[in-house]
Amino acid sequence: MFVEEGTASWYGIPFNGRRAANGEIFDMNSLVAAHRTLPFGSILRVTNLNNGRGVEVRVIDRGPFVGDRILDLARAAAVALDMIGTGTAPVRIELLSGPNPAVGDFTVQIGAFTDRANAERLRDRLLARYQPIFIQDFGAPTGHFYRVRVGQVPSPDAAQELAAQLKNSDGFQTFVIRLDQPAGLEIK
Repeated sequence: MFVEEGTASWYGIPFNGRRAANGEIFDMNSLVAAHRTLPFGSILRVTNLNNGRGVEVRVIDRGPFVGDRILDLARAAAVALDMIGTGTAPVRIELLSGPNPAVGDFTVQIGAFTDRANAERLRDRLLARYQPIFIQDFGAPTGHFYRVRVGQVPSPDAAQELAAQLKNSDGFQTFVIRLDQPAGLEIK
């Protein structure tokens, strides 16, 4: 059984009405969430460890891409967990149903740039040591980003090993991500 503990945050208005990573339109008043590696459609039980409140959510998006956070919740789920005012809360995530989280392809995000040339320079610098390297276009409410992702490996554990290597040898802040589909990815 998949269980994870860490910090959750929530997202709402700037993203409301925009496409989530699975193609759905994000509705901040629904019980949905963003997770970096769990498959789309996974149903999670999320418990706020500060107050014991719980809610079930469905994974439709990728994220969060901030520090040590493990889950971004739609506003409705944050209300159910009583974490709107604080913005974040320590949580426990339990996978209730969905595809096997260990099956799939995974990659490591090492950077996000507003200037495509910077993303390409980073990719070119690393091509001799790592392949494939992906650049993904991402339109966010705060602007357009070019995310640089390294590798395509068959398990979350292999991706964690690659992330540790990139962090230790090159100093990158890394995020392990499930590769859901090649849409929006330029592979080199």
